[in-house]
Amino acid sequence: MNFGLIIIGDEILSGRRQDKHMAKVIELLGARGQQLAWARYVGDERSRITETLREAMASGEVVFSCGGIGATPDDHTRQCAALAAGRPLVLHPEAKALIEERMRDVAAEQGTTWEPDRPDNVHRLNMGVFPEGARIIPNPYNKIPGFSVAHVHFVPGFPVMAHPMIEWVLATQYAELAPLAHEERSLFVYGSMEATLTPLMEALETQFAGVRVFSLPSVDHPQRGRHIELGVKGEPAAVAAAFAQLQQGLAAFEGLRFDLA
Repeated sequence: MNFGLIIIGDEILSGRRQDKHMAKVIELLGARGQQLAWARYVGDERSRITETLREAMASGEVVFSCGGIGATPDDHTRQCAALAAGRPLVLHPEAKALIEERMRDVAAEQGTTWEPDRPDNVHRLNMGVFPEGARIIPNPYNKIPGFSVAHVHFVPGFPVMAHPMIEWVLATQYAELAPLAHEERSLFVYGSMEATLTPLMEALETQFAGVRVFSLPSVDHPQRGRHIELGVKGEPAAVAAAFAQLQQGLAAFEGLRFDLA
């Protein structure tokens, strides 16, 4: 099962806000033995959001979409999700009840009377207008729910809301997923360039099916200086054999030294 992440909002692309979702999603998936396969940032442009969501829905992958599910003019995700799914937008009855419950709570906290027909309260119900057939994602922070369409799950842009909602989806809908059989091993290489090591890297990927080689060069590391972190990742048994072969291959280079990461 592949997992993807879509982060929606001009504020991320302009730098007005910093993304806090990717690192948390990686953490939540890692705790379950899973990995994030891809991530995409999208601005507040309806056509681009719709196309991105259409691809996500067609992918067969589990995708989390963060942001844009509010009811202000710059929030487009609910409408784009409906277009991508080919479904009409409807007021979800459970979402309506949760939003009304939240409005009653706020009125009680403020010592005022809840007026369901007041224009601003009527407008707030738009936050519960989802693609027809959507499923609710509960929001423990303020009760305003997110929603799921098939395997694509929509949560707010606020991390304090989004992260527990994503964790709830993982715990309730994907709890039975077996942890990935995955391992990574690497070492630090000194006194060589990537171009010199490329033939060895290519040979390893050819020899060991399902193993991927990675190379992470650094030119100004404060402790290690110029070096390359070179490693292999994939199925544990294949990784063990490939890593042993990697060390043998590096030992054949004159003047090169390496140590384990």
